[in-house]
Amino acid sequence: MDRRLFLKGVLATGALTLGDLDLSLARRARAFDNPLSTPSKSEQDLAEALIAQARSLGATYCDVRLVRMLAQSVSARDNIVTGLSDSESYGLGIRVIKNGTWGFSATREVSLDAGKTAAQEAVTMAESNSKLQRVPLDLAPVAAVQSEWKTPIQKNPFEVSFKDRAQFLLDMHALAASVPMGNNRLTLHSNLRCVREEKYFASSEGSKIWQEITRMDPSTWAIVADPAKGEFASRALFVLPQGRGFEYVEQYPYKDEIKQAAADAHEKISAVSVEPGKYDLILHPTHLWLTIHETVGHPTELDRILGYEANFAGTSFLTPDKWKDYPYGSDYMNIVADRTQDGALATVGFDDDGVAAQSYPLIQKGELVALQTTREQAKANGETASRGESYAEGWWNIPFQRMPNVSLQPNPKKKSLDDIVKDTGKGILIKGNSSYSIDQQRYNFQFSGQVAFAVEDGKITHMLRDVAYYGKTEKFWNELDALGDQTEYMLGGAMYDGKGEPMQSNPVSHGCPVARFANQRVINTRQQSANSRKGMMS
Repeated sequence: MDRRLFLKGVLATGALTLGDLDLSLARRARAFDNPLSTPSKSEQDLAEALIAQARSLGATYCDVRLVRMLAQSVSARDNIVTGLSDSESYGLGIRVIKNGTWGFSATREVSLDAGKTAAQEAVTMAESNSKLQRVPLDLAPVAAVQSEWKTPIQKNPFEVSFKDRAQFLLDMHALAASVPMGNNRLTLHSNLRCVREEKYFASSEGSKIWQEITRMDPSTWAIVADPAKGEFASRALFVLPQGRGFEYVEQYPYKDEIKQAAADAHEKISAVSVEPGKYDLILHPTHLWLTIHETVGHPTELDRILGYEANFAGTSFLTPDKWKDYPYGSDYMNIVADRTQDGALATVGFDDDGVAAQSYPLIQKGELVALQTTREQAKANGETASRGESYAEGWWNIPFQRMPNVSLQPNPKKKSLDDIVKDTGKGILIKGNSSYSIDQQRYNFQFSGQVAFAVEDGKITHMLRDVAYYGKTEKFWNELDALGDQTEYMLGGAMYDGKGEPMQSNPVSHGCPVARFANQRVINTRQQSANSRKGMMS
């Protein structure tokens, strides 16, 4: 029998196949040899033994991370389940300092013998690397702690059956399919992914920290095709990932938005193509979070400023000698770096240096007042303590500087989206994210959105398509001239922010309210594409 028809039949009839799969997965989880939930004494003893081994080999510092990674997902297309996945990984990473230099090794075999081999490899690596080290490492101090932290969730997503997760998606697709499409054809793609990190950290300085970090990553796309024109348009739901349990999916207004997404994609096919020119841009938080990520989050990473990191769109336009009190934007621009924010993806109890999560201002009234740092970087920035931004994707990765949740604070005065629209003569409202690009110093950029609407004389009039805007980071943020209040604030973010070589991914959120940026340059992407093709042919 065709696999898709089989799975479709399973869900339609309530047959036992998916239920049997759930039971199998549950048995597999219970049979896991080294569960980190409630770390065992043997695991703590193992970490201490490896620290002692590294010290006996001459390491002046050592930390050990025992990490279990869990991930499950369900995907669907229209009324058919297209994929189920379940993965788990368990291993240890050991990091040392010898001769003022880092060394690192990791193993998926969590045992004393394998761990001692990894410790020896890490020390040997540090010894070799020290021959090239110009300035010895000087870690900022941190107090030893013994603590535990868990993402505060209401409903464990790993306890929701695969069948129930799949049925949720199919029910949502059925709602979208009820939206009138005329002669157009609607296709829906959805995925529900949940991940959990179970992590035990121990250091030669006496820290012993246990954490359990849970995240939900739902996504849905509505794609509408016009067979007569040979065109299509799409609109993603604005259900962005968060550091919450399955309650996030259940509480999100999926039923209303999936129908709206289908209707928007249908309207987008025949929407008016934008006229290039200058407009006041009203950027919805479902769009603005990515602009914040690229133009504020990455440029304020100290390793990029120092030139130590140049992967994935380069370094930073900021320089070590002139970042302090840099005039980044208008007085409305107040940006906070925060690893404690409720529901945010980069929220933890402690970073992978053993530093407690914290919240601090990056930009105040448009002036840059701080940078993102780790223990390794803090003193190079003239600070006495780390900002707590060390993170490794998994047990197999060495921790390095990763972005916290970087968010634009709302207007303390009452200001709604309607207020901003009413105060706009010629503008464009942009929601959701689409394509983007940014240069090697994160200064020149271009962004487009999922949907855009014309704003004329204080009113939203009609949908636009082919909208993109471009500009320069400093000029753009200095033209922030209106900002929504707390009622307009939303949390956006991405599960997979790539950085480094070899690449590591970091989950990170960016909160913001709706905001208006005056007199921005807008292009028509369809015209630009046509002109590019003509140029290539001429």
